[in-house]
Amino acid sequence: MKGELSVKNEDLASRAVNTIRFLSAEAVQKAKSGHPGTPMALAPLSYLLWTRFLRYNPANPDWPGRDRFVLSCGHASMLLYSMLHLTGYDLSLDELISFRQWGSRTPGHPEAGHAPGVEVTTGPLGQGLGNAVGMAMASRLLAHRFNRPGHEIVSHRVAALCSDGDLMEGVSSEAASLAGLHRLSNLVAFYDDNRITIEGSTDLAFREDVAARFRAYGWNVLSVADGNTDLDGLAAAIEVAFSQRERPTLVTVRTSIGFGSPNKQDTADAHGSPLGEAEIALAKENLGWPASPAFLVPDDVLAHFREAVGRGAHMEEEWNRRFAAYAAAFPDLAKEWERCMRGALPEGWDAGIPSFSPEAGAAATRSASGKVLNAVAAKLPELAGGSADLAPSNESTIKGGGEFLPDAPPGGRNFHFGVREHGMGAILNGMARYGGVIPYGATFFVFTDYMRPSIRLAALMGCRVIYVMTHDSIGVGEDGPTHQPIEQLASLRAMPNLYVIRPADANETAVAWRMALERTQGPTMLVLTRQKIPVLPPERVLREDGARRGAYVLEEAEGGAPAVLLLATGSEVAVALAARRLLGEEGIPARVVSMPCRERFEEQDASYREFVLPPAVAARVSVEAGSTFGWERYVGSRGASVGIDRFGASAPAERVFRELGITPESVRDRAKSVLAAMNGGART
Repeated sequence: MKGELSVKNEDLASRAVNTIRFLSAEAVQKAKSGHPGTPMALAPLSYLLWTRFLRYNPANPDWPGRDRFVLSCGHASMLLYSMLHLTGYDLSLDELISFRQWGSRTPGHPEAGHAPGVEVTTGPLGQGLGNAVGMAMASRLLAHRFNRPGHEIVSHRVAALCSDGDLMEGVSSEAASLAGLHRLSNLVAFYDDNRITIEGSTDLAFREDVAARFRAYGWNVLSVADGNTDLDGLAAAIEVAFSQRERPTLVTVRTSIGFGSPNKQDTADAHGSPLGEAEIALAKENLGWPASPAFLVPDDVLAHFREAVGRGAHMEEEWNRRFAAYAAAFPDLAKEWERCMRGALPEGWDAGIPSFSPEAGAAATRSASGKVLNAVAAKLPELAGGSADLAPSNESTIKGGGEFLPDAPPGGRNFHFGVREHGMGAILNGMARYGGVIPYGATFFVFTDYMRPSIRLAALMGCRVIYVMTHDSIGVGEDGPTHQPIEQLASLRAMPNLYVIRPADANETAVAWRMALERTQGPTMLVLTRQKIPVLPPERVLREDGARRGAYVLEEAEGGAPAVLLLATGSEVAVALAARRLLGEEGIPARVVSMPCRERFEEQDASYREFVLPPAVAARVSVEAGSTFGWERYVGSRGASVGIDRFGASAPAERVFRELGITPESVRDRAKSVLAAMNGGART
């Protein structure tokens, strides 16, 4: 069962592959959890990729000229950690031994930022392939922008390892379909066709012809019948795939999960649980590997892998020479490249952001967003994105920005994701992680439900992604409850490291875009109205940078200290302002606080938060056309919330707002009730 591995030094290659296998299996065993089978199966493929084909420099993991490697089957994380350690990245053997333990750099699934060389956070299946598509798209965008004849600084390849599970998840289908449409020829996906999932054989749920599906998407498809031992066949397939110049390539590789394990190979037992000490011993005997010590890396095998250090240094030196020649020929472009790859914004980028006048009339914040987008896009050529087939409604098109299409002039910045929110989200993450691009994606706010896993991973990775989410409430009107967000605001606000900004008007929308573009360590979501709403005086919105601080006093109580605080976001700020006037007519002083971004407000110092929301004023009412869940944090146990804790209804927007109680009168009455309760039921 040992099999034959055919390369120049057959014995060294065989031992190198087995080193990967047993480092992975023993780390899983020591952790008493993990997935040993896939690393054991994909060890030969990984060995070839990392020793003969991928361009990288272990001493400089973020070298811009590197290829991008994505382990979409993130459960096989020990495969990646083994490769990073063996090839000389700053990831010690002790870190492998500490796999899945508190404080280690080797978490259960790869996380960008924890270990050098991990390009994206993977684990939720299908996401990695979507990220790889985004990387290939970003690569094409940057190549069109920066490459010049005889001076090619962007020529990166993107390689992804995928499992059966990756290809079952719908996100991978959405992303792969787009990759085929765009003929992303620098993208190669390797499909580990081991036909095993947690429940058993893939025949239980997955019998499709994957190769035929990808050919239908427009991919080139290659196959390797024996990925366990046929290094020559694998190398030939990789060579062809990496030389493809017309289409993305899928290489289907038939493997045996848990290869070498006498009792667990080709079974579900090898997938998601340690093999067991006894079975590892049998596998070592079966593959001719020493029984001890554990975590063995023979000296000559390590020296062989560590050739990557010198090879990578040479590759980077050669790229640096080419870049120096590029900089001499195109100094301004070279400076732009360096700025974009740092993620820095150019001086004066915000000079054209418009200010909106109340005299110009009411405006939907989606319309204001479109104006701001185009103003900043003129100064930020790295800003690129599109919509899930809703650009006219989202007002998310960069005018004159060109189309990103295979048959359009190169360099277009407007992407057409089609009706593929989930794929769009994963692609945006890949573009952000690739670098040099600030990506944005748009759809209706209610459809964040389709892309939530991608949004969560953007937050986890700290991706600089901007989401333009329109049609933010029951203001959608006649489309009814299927399209009217209710619980989405509360749900997304619960997500760590995501800014959710719901601006009150056109001027707050301009501030929101500024916040989103200046934020570099996490995603930002702009939640925008379909309907027109009043425009606030810009001097109030911009006063002391209030809106940029997440919450601010928009309108102070008349005649002294406030008796009640009215807290609102989005279109309901206008409702709160009207309620303030009604309360004032009855001699009740009310302060209106606009709170476009809770997350940003929570980052302010305590003195500012207490200035906006004085602890002494316990009478508080929140106003938002969505779930009231979460507002208790700000209104307290004695306050109240005017909101919607049911689904919406199909009718003109004004009628829906009225019927569901999102009116100035309702807010006034709720405020009076709160005050009355605090006064022991006495009339206010």
